[in-house]
Amino acid sequence: MKRAAPLLALAFASQACAGPRPATGFEATLPPPPAAPRVADGSIFNSGDGYAALYQGHRASKVGDPVTVVLVERTTTSKAAGSKTQKSGSFGVTPPATGPLSFIKPSSLNAGGDVSFKGDGTASQSSTLGGEVSVTIVEVRANGTVLVRGEKRLMLSQGQEWIQFSGIVRLADIDSDNRIASTRVADARITYAGNGPVSRASREGWLSKFFNAISPF
Repeated sequence: MKRAAPLLALAFASQACAGPRPATGFEATLPPPPAAPRVADGSIFNSGDGYAALYQGHRASKVGDPVTVVLVERTTTSKAAGSKTQKSGSFGVTPPATGPLSFIKPSSLNAGGDVSFKGDGTASQSSTLGGEVSVTIVEVRANGTVLVRGEKRLMLSQGQEWIQFSGIVRLADIDSDNRIASTRVADARITYAGNGPVSRASREGWLSKFFNAISPF
C-alpha cells in the first residue's frame, strides 16, 4: 500500500499535465450547459424556477420557451395549357385568251397556302412533409405573436439530416401541450436537407451538368 500511493500520485499528475481530452464530433454538437441556479437569498418564492400563474398554466409565452411544431405540409399543384391556330388562303389569275400571253395556262397562275399550329402543355407537382420539430421562442412582439426558430439534426450511419424551421406564431394558437400545426405559422421557412453517400447518389454529377448546360436540345 505504501508503494501504491506514489504510483497513483504520479498517474494523476501525468493526466493533469496532458490537459483535457479533445471533444469528439458528437460532444462538439451538444448545446451549452444551462446557467447556474441563482444563489438562495432567503426568499421562498422564486419566479425563475419555472413559475406560472394558475390562469396561465405552463403554456409557452416567453423568450426561450420551447414549442413543438407539427409538420403537416401537403402541396399539390397542376396546370394544363393548349392552343391551336389555323389559317388558309388562295389566289388565282386568268391570263388573256389572245395576245402574247395566250400561251400561259390558267392553272399555272393559281396558288394557295395553309398554316396551322397546335401546342399542348401539362405540369403537375405534389409534395408532402410530416413529422415534429421543437423550436424555441426568440422574440416576443407586442401584438400577441412570437418569432420561433429551431433545428433538429440527426447523425446517421450514412450521413446526417437536419430540419430547420422558423416563422411567426400567434400565442393564442398554441395549445395546452405547447403544440401548434405548421399550417398556422406565418412566414414559415422550412428546410429539410442532408448529406452523405445516399444524398450524393441522388444528385446529378458535375460532368452531366456541364453537358446539359451546353446542349442545344
